[in-house]
Amino acid sequence: MTTPQRAILLPLIGLFVGWALFMFASFSELFVQPVYDENGFWVSDGPSVRASTYLYLSGIAVFSILSMQSLRITARHRLAVGVDEPLTKAAYRFANLTVIIGLAGSVIFGIATFLGAFNRFGGDEPLINRLLGVYAPIVIAAALVVVIILVAFVFRTDQPESADSPKAGMSDRQKALGLGYATPIIAGALAIVFGLVVYDITGTTLEAWVWVVIQVIIAAGIILGTRFARLAKAEKPAPPKPRTAWASGAWNLNFVLSIVFGAVVSVMAFTFGGMAFEELRDYNFDYVGWEVKPFTLGWFLGDFAPALVLIFLVTIGLYATITERHRAPEGTS
Repeated sequence: MTTPQRAILLPLIGLFVGWALFMFASFSELFVQPVYDENGFWVSDGPSVRASTYLYLSGIAVFSILSMQSLRITARHRLAVGVDEPLTKAAYRFANLTVIIGLAGSVIFGIATFLGAFNRFGGDEPLINRLLGVYAPIVIAAALVVVIILVAFVFRTDQPESADSPKAGMSDRQKALGLGYATPIIAGALAIVFGLVVYDITGTTLEAWVWVVIQVIIAAGIILGTRFARLAKAEKPAPPKPRTAWASGAWNLNFVLSIVFGAVVSVMAFTFGGMAFEELRDYNFDYVGWEVKPFTLGWFLGDFAPALVLIFLVTIGLYATITERHRAPEGTS
């Protein structure tokens, strides 16, 4: 197996492992019951610390890290063989796309955890539960985003740096670029944590002025990030290697089509899998809580197997499509 083929396979393995972890998370959610008081009134959606939170986060992390590794592999290989080798170019673009998808997933996870926290807190919820169930996942997700961005796009030895900076150590351009990427993300995480702290202390919904403070923190992070990005852009870059422009429309078209196929089928695999586990909920007559049905062959074949087949289809199909459509012509090395 060649280096571009391995690079294409890595994010797909991450996708499959991430899907499996998401399925375990969906299954674990079946055993989290809402909390009601002695009069039957709703108190909360359940405990703050849930296995599903860390399973979802682990799935996103595995996919993101393997995508990042794929990008690093293809970036180095691209310099070695030249940018115009079709399969290498496809692997490089695919790795970039999967890294961005992983970053988006981490951001969405952090925001969803923040918004979902408001319905999980009971009146007597211990502080340690809130720290482990809400604060820690948000901080970990933010740290994951920062690390992935810095490793994948900033601190790469294959990228040309400032022509005037020394080779040893981190250049001024790298420092500014890293801060430009990281500052808005860190500010956003701090703003979210600040909102949760205020909610914990007051025990009420966030007031308008609290939202103002949150937005000020985010805006300050964006402004500082823009400033660092401007400093990085102002650095004189080293001259890039020459590139040969040639007709690659068919490759680009098929690459786009394969990605669209992968995106649609992936969404279907995650959706059908989650719906399959929802079928295991056996609600009581008054809809206060539920029981969990046992696994059956009928449930597996009728509900869960389609999702399993779809995730195998997207993994195998994307790999076969990208490698085949970008295979070097016969007789060429």
